[in-house]
Amino acid sequence: MARSIAALRTRLALGTALLATAPALAQQDAPAGPASPAAEQPSGNEIVVVARRRAEKLIDVPIAVTAYTADQLAKAQAIDLSGIQGTAPNVNLVQGRGSTSNANIFIRGIGQPDALQTFDPAVGIYVDGVYISRIQGALFNLFDVDHIEVLRGPQGTLYGKNTIGGAVNIISKKPDLEDFHASGNFTYGSYNQKLANGYVTIPLVTDKLALSLAGVYDRRDGTVEDPLTGRHYNDRNTQAGRAILRYKASDRVELTLEGDYTRQHTRPTLGYATAPLTNVDLVTGAQQVISPAYPYGAYDYKASTSLQPGQDQTLHHYGVAFTANVELNDAFTLTSISAYRKLKPNYWLDFDATQLQLADAYVGVRQRQISQEVQLKYDHGPLKGVAGLYYLNEHISSNQVSYDDDYLTVLGTPATFQRYITDFQTTKSYAAFGQMTYDFTDKLSATAGIRYTSERKHYVRSTYTVLGNPLLGGTITSAPFDFPGSLPAPYDDLDHVNFHAWTPSFTLSYKPTRDTLLYASASRGFKSGGFNGRVNGLGDVTQVIDGQTVIVPYFKPETVWTYEAGAKGSFLGGRVSLSGDVFYSDYKDFQARVGGGTTGVAGGSFPVVNAGKLRIWGIETELAIRPTKGWSIRADVGYLNAKYLRFDDARRAPAFSCNPTGAHITCKPAFAPPLSASLGSDYAFDLNGAGTITVGGDARFVDKQWLSVDNRPGLYENGYWLFNAYVRYDAPNGHWYVQGGVKNAANTIYKTDAQEFSSVGNIQTVYYGDPRTWTGTVGFRF
Repeated sequence: MARSIAALRTRLALGTALLATAPALAQQDAPAGPASPAAEQPSGNEIVVVARRRAEKLIDVPIAVTAYTADQLAKAQAIDLSGIQGTAPNVNLVQGRGSTSNANIFIRGIGQPDALQTFDPAVGIYVDGVYISRIQGALFNLFDVDHIEVLRGPQGTLYGKNTIGGAVNIISKKPDLEDFHASGNFTYGSYNQKLANGYVTIPLVTDKLALSLAGVYDRRDGTVEDPLTGRHYNDRNTQAGRAILRYKASDRVELTLEGDYTRQHTRPTLGYATAPLTNVDLVTGAQQVISPAYPYGAYDYKASTSLQPGQDQTLHHYGVAFTANVELNDAFTLTSISAYRKLKPNYWLDFDATQLQLADAYVGVRQRQISQEVQLKYDHGPLKGVAGLYYLNEHISSNQVSYDDDYLTVLGTPATFQRYITDFQTTKSYAAFGQMTYDFTDKLSATAGIRYTSERKHYVRSTYTVLGNPLLGGTITSAPFDFPGSLPAPYDDLDHVNFHAWTPSFTLSYKPTRDTLLYASASRGFKSGGFNGRVNGLGDVTQVIDGQTVIVPYFKPETVWTYEAGAKGSFLGGRVSLSGDVFYSDYKDFQARVGGGTTGVAGGSFPVVNAGKLRIWGIETELAIRPTKGWSIRADVGYLNAKYLRFDDARRAPAFSCNPTGAHITCKPAFAPPLSASLGSDYAFDLNGAGTITVGGDARFVDKQWLSVDNRPGLYENGYWLFNAYVRYDAPNGHWYVQGGVKNAANTIYKTDAQEFSSVGNIQTVYYGDPRTWTGTVGFRF
């Protein structure tokens, strides 16, 4: 098997080299028309995206961007954002971090090092122009999406905050001002899945005022069984809705008000223990294995937990946004986006993934954000661009309890042990930005942009422990460790920090023909620094720098310079679309949440360090071919070469360090598979007036990758294939359809994410993707 995968990687790499003159073009299908979803689709150069904050044809955008239309998402059988995993080169987008609502996104090997709310994402998610600050609740259901844009590489000029790896734009359908439309479907599938989607757009005042309403009900039984209790976990249970009111006051003024609400209530998401779990004696320091690695042998969707019925995961996520577009004259357009969002997750988590209480936790988060963006767009003659101001005010607090009763003993007698945590953080972010494009000729253009970002973060935290044991004379409650109050002077009042960054970009583009584009760019990305939300003691903020032991209360921002060259082209009347890019990234001050070394009496240390430098380069290609009217073929390949040039963590024992010799770095970046690829095809059979039958499917390959920063052996994925297929019948009038599909047809067992808390009981837990599932769908549209 290993040889076959190695041979496959070699063949795919050769294919990548052959296609390297082209990638990053979207899979080219347009939304389904009233006939067949595979029959009446425009050529790829007609797809319009807003990647540069203005509407442009995809073929004209000098950025590595993949766009997904609503029809493509349906073909991919995508229910939420994780459904596009494996379909864009060098993009890793999965459900992550022990919850059905969390999005774990890495683009070109860059992502978020820890799921805790005090760590910022490296890939920005935007819904209709509104930035989503947290990965919690970011795995949005795709029930009323017009299209999705995935931008690869730093977007530090126009998007700014925390888009050092890229950005994901989710664009909702706009209400139709002229006609009434409605659509909906119902799906039943494996594990008693019941999924219902509905959408309606109503013109309230023709050509002036329209309303759209959309909703989803998504429920599925758990795919993982606890063999000790027979209960099932890793289920789905989501209800969500969105309303959009669109008012066109005049030919030059359009106003949009939208609100959305998502509710989830599921049982916990269980992982699987990959290392032997241990406890430690508080007096002697002796350790004892209390659970073997892989307690049930080869993984077969069985896992245990000590969590009890009712200790579930709930999430409430909602927001409102008001957008105004005003054409001031033929050259200037003013856009204002005002938004308020609130996030309330309550999670019960079992980090050790066994029936033991080594690290079971409750995490309740309350987050709210207010954002305001103003854009002034200019388009006249050879000059076009956008300038603007941005403001974000975020408040986030949490209450956490960790139940670790099986972690400590006292002279062999079990102890009860809990840790209680409260914290609070505010972030105020201000930015001014501008980007202009000048057309020297109708073929040659230059773009330059710059953004200045200023952020202020304020953070306080308090934690204490409760230890109970008869040999200790009962229960002992520790004095609280307050951050920063418990730090020695002069650090004891350092509860805030300011960050500033300039992020410029430069692009030169050349269009040899109307439907081809060549470009080269250089751009700087920035991800904010912050405070370690896992500070439990002085050791978590103590570092050895240049041989000196110093206290570093916060970690610094990350920065990257990325240099990219690419080409896009649409040929044979749009029947062939080809795109490609090569890139090189110089990444500094990488933020790493590392373990404290090994478990022990002093375990539980979770330091965060600016570990050093990364060098990342790669090749990305995308190809779309339509040999006939009803037949489409899509392919993409991504090659990624990511390595640490420096990884500094002087506190950890050599055996657990990424550079045990002090010079040779042995670790590789996490979530950076060297190769990713997909191949899909659809064929529509015209039934001569009796409708259309479409048969399609795709194969997706994700290469080997580490799932932890410091490369723990069990937290590793060897590489996997996923195979999906569907068959669909569309009625002659296009008003109704039926579809059957299967995902993960080969029932591949594959890892998607991991939790590394080795300094507490040697916890090293992995999470797996869904097993094989089938669905049947009936839907309508008119």
